[in-house]
Amino acid sequence: MSSASAVRVKLLFFAKSRELAGLSGTDDFVVPHAEIKCSELLDLICNRFNLSIIRNNVILALNEQYCDDLGETLRIRNGDELAVIPPISGG
Repeated sequence: MSSASAVRVKLLFFAKSRELAGLSGTDDFVVPHAEIKCSELLDLICNRFNLSIIRNNVILALNEQYCDDLGETLRIRNGDELAVIPPISGG
């Protein structure tokens, strides 16, 4: 697949990201390129779902693998699962 091809993924929100986005997820989030930097993808998601306030405190997981390096280029395929995971505190 060309990196210029858009892909559709399942997007999940947890904790504060779920609260701010107003939904638990979507099955048809469009990522504009099959290859995209983690930081660009995070910006895209935060802008689209009103998560800018927690942008610096969340981590993405692609198919249950954390994206620890924001400079990392991710290779995304149709049907992949992305999760937006903010810090979770116990009480």
